[in-house]
Amino acid sequence: MDLRKLKTLIDLVSESNISELEITEADGKVRIVKADPQAAPQAYVPAATPVAQQIAAPTTAVPSPAPAPVAEAPAEPSGHVVKSPMVGTFYAASSPGAKPLAEVGQAVKEGEPLCIIEAMKIMNEIEADKSGTIAKILVDNGQAVEFGQPLFIIE
Repeated sequence: MDLRKLKTLIDLVSESNISELEITEADGKVRIVKADPQAAPQAYVPAATPVAQQIAAPTTAVPSPAPAPVAEAPAEPSGHVVKSPMVGTFYAASSPGAKPLAEVGQAVKEGEPLCIIEAMKIMNEIEADKSGTIAKILVDNGQAVEFGQPLFIIE
């Protein structure tokens, strides 16, 4: 097996959520197993000893400030959320300058391509896993995305 191909496979396994990959070709057989992060030894760093502080008696009473208003958490988006199945770069169109694969308000069918995520120079079409209408696009073109990051909301 080509060394570059082997390196690419190792990188894909390390960046994905799979723990083991086995490939058999005419040249031979390769098995890549990701190390369990729980089994890795953890370094112990003792906490610093707190320094004794002198407390001065207050000479004047200072009124406490009024509590700041609590900001509301953003409401959960209604509808079906399409999440990124991998780490990579989000592209709305199949090529620069082309029409986006999905736009807000567009009706999509299950299996229809919504975007492309580039991972390790490989372009991966991300398809709708539910039919409906695109309510919101949550990422910008060319933005890096993480595994499980919401990309679209379909209603």
